[in-house]
Amino acid sequence: MKAVGTFIKDILKGIVIGLANVIPGVSGGTMMVVMGIYDKLIHCLSHFFKEFKKNIIFLLPIIIGMLIAIFGGSVVIEYCFNKFPFPTTLFFIGLILGGLPMMIGKVKGNKVKIGHVIAFALFFALVIAMALLSGTSGKEAVLTMEPLSLLLLFLVGVVAAGTMVIPGVSGSMVLLILGYYNPVISTISQFMSALKGGNKELLIQSFVFLLVFGIGVLAGIVGFAKLIEAIFKKFPMYAYWAIIGLIVASPIGILMMANFGALTIAPVLIGIVCLAAGCLIAYKLGD
Repeated sequence: MKAVGTFIKDILKGIVIGLANVIPGVSGGTMMVVMGIYDKLIHCLSHFFKEFKKNIIFLLPIIIGMLIAIFGGSVVIEYCFNKFPFPTTLFFIGLILGGLPMMIGKVKGNKVKIGHVIAFALFFALVIAMALLSGTSGKEAVLTMEPLSLLLLFLVGVVAAGTMVIPGVSGSMVLLILGYYNPVISTISQFMSALKGGNKELLIQSFVFLLVFGIGVLAGIVGFAKLIEAIFKKFPMYAYWAIIGLIVASPIGILMMANFGALTIAPVLIGIVCLAAGCLIAYKLGD
């Protein structure tokens, strides 16, 4: 029973991480930290084939959760952001802030050096800069079956994946800046529609696009995971302070990009409840 409970809990963690990766401004890497699986996840990705069976057992429920979120939950979240933007945003901010005490515990008891403060400040500034850049997104890309278009899609997948595993940096926001966010999201929707409607031509085309992008994502995740693991081994305290800077800045960055319009008392009160719920869920899942 304990094993089943752990499996279900890991699926829920995967859902949270998956949802974060499809929402511009919310960092999947931050959610990995909040869920308390970041270090282990990076190790699994860096030594995937060396400890294959052990890594598969750990990664499988997380991957299942992420797929549920990307192909199913993203529709719900998109609806929530459109209909209830303020409470939904505060819910995700709550998820982020709920993991902050755990990260502070990582550095507690260690002397704070000037280098730690610099790492905190630099990565805090990185998130704010990304938020400012979100308003200058590039022209939307047009996906075609031409080799050059597919190669660019692969490279974008590599770049997006790298940012997905870096806490505080939103992979979906990078896609938005590069002009690939809406095309990729539309391709996922087209794939699901073609699957239901039996449109073979559209199904094959969207599958090819998602496959090329997915291979790029996998290549980027493995490559960046090895780099991040090396940094954690050599400079753990600097890495933790950098992540704290990213986490603290993330809610500010999200609010900078948000457009709530006029707020009444009801959504504000609901938002406060959602903020608390997000903090509680992050705390419980991060155990």
